[in-house]
Amino acid sequence: MARTLDRLASEVVERRGEEGPLVLVGIQRRGVDLARRLKKLLDARLSAPAILGQLDINLYRDDWSSLGIAPAISHTEIPAEVEGASVILVDDVLYSGRTTRAALEAILDFGRPRRVELLVLIDRGHRELPIQADYVGKRVNTSATERVDVLVAERDEQDKVLLRPKADA
Repeated sequence: MARTLDRLASEVVERRGEEGPLVLVGIQRRGVDLARRLKKLLDARLSAPAILGQLDINLYRDDWSSLGIAPAISHTEIPAEVEGASVILVDDVLYSGRTTRAALEAILDFGRPRRVELLVLIDRGHRELPIQADYVGKRVNTSATERVDVLVAERDEQDKVLLRPKADA
């Protein structure tokens, strides 16, 4: 995982260079941990430090009514520098695109970024919405009966990507 994040940081620097402030926004939960790691890697490569934020998208999900439960809300901390800045949303897994859609909706409530890009550790396909990542650590072919779990040392005591059968499959 460390090597993949290092490559992703290099790709970000190569594509964007030194163009203005860069805001990394990690999507709760593991996207926040990945964004923190990326910030350290990017800060070593850029002349200005990246700005870090975190986003809870639960209130923006489109499936709460079908689940019949109230959303559990986590911490959101978006820097004031979102207006006119380049924002990179960071998440662990890209699947249907619905989490990304919710994150886009949420981030726009905080201002109008100049550009929003998406960086994911794993892209497992199976989109339900026309959303693609700008930066991808690894593309993993999966079936609809499988799920991808990303473990990060900050939360799970190890870095690991697991492909498992879905519990309801």
